[in-house]
Amino acid sequence: MSPKPSPSDAKNSSDSPSEESSQHIWLAGLGAMAKAQSQGTKAFEALIADGLAFQRKTQMAAQEKISEATEQLSHLAKDFGQHTTGRIDRLEHLFEDRVARALTRLGIPSMADVQALTDRVAQLESQLAKTKAQTARATASPRTATAKAKARPAGKSLR
Repeated sequence: MSPKPSPSDAKNSSDSPSEESSQHIWLAGLGAMAKAQSQGTKAFEALIADGLAFQRKTQMAAQEKISEATEQLSHLAKDFGQHTTGRIDRLEHLFEDRVARALTRLGIPSMADVQALTDRVAQLESQLAKTKAQTARATASPRTATAKAKARPAGKSLR
C-alpha cells in the first residue's frame, strides 16, 4: 500500500524526528485516501441501500398517518352530518308546529280536520245511497203487487 522509503530517504529523514513524523502522517493520509478510493464505492452503495430502506420506512409511516387521519375525518364528517340532520329535523318540526298554531288561530282547518270531514262526507254519502235504495224498493214493491193483481183473473186465488 504505502511505498517503503528507500535507504537514501531514510538517511535524509533520520536527520530530524519532526520531519520523520510529518512524513509518516503524510503517508498515513495517502494510505487512507487509497483505502477510501478502493472501498468508497462499496460504502456509497451501502449508503444508497440504507437510504432506500429509510425512505420506504418513512413512506409507510406517512401512509399509516394519512390513513388514520382520513378515517378520523370520515368519522367526524359522518357525526357532523347526523348532528346537522337532527337539528334540521327539529327546526322543521318547530316551523310546522308554529305554522299550524298560526293557521288554527286564523280559523283555517288543519289537514286532520279536512280528512275527518272528508271521511264523514263519504260515510253520509254511503248512508244516503242505502236509504235511496231502500226507498226505491219500497215504492217499487207496491206497484209490482198492484200490477200482478191486475194481471190475474178475479176468480182465482193465490197459492
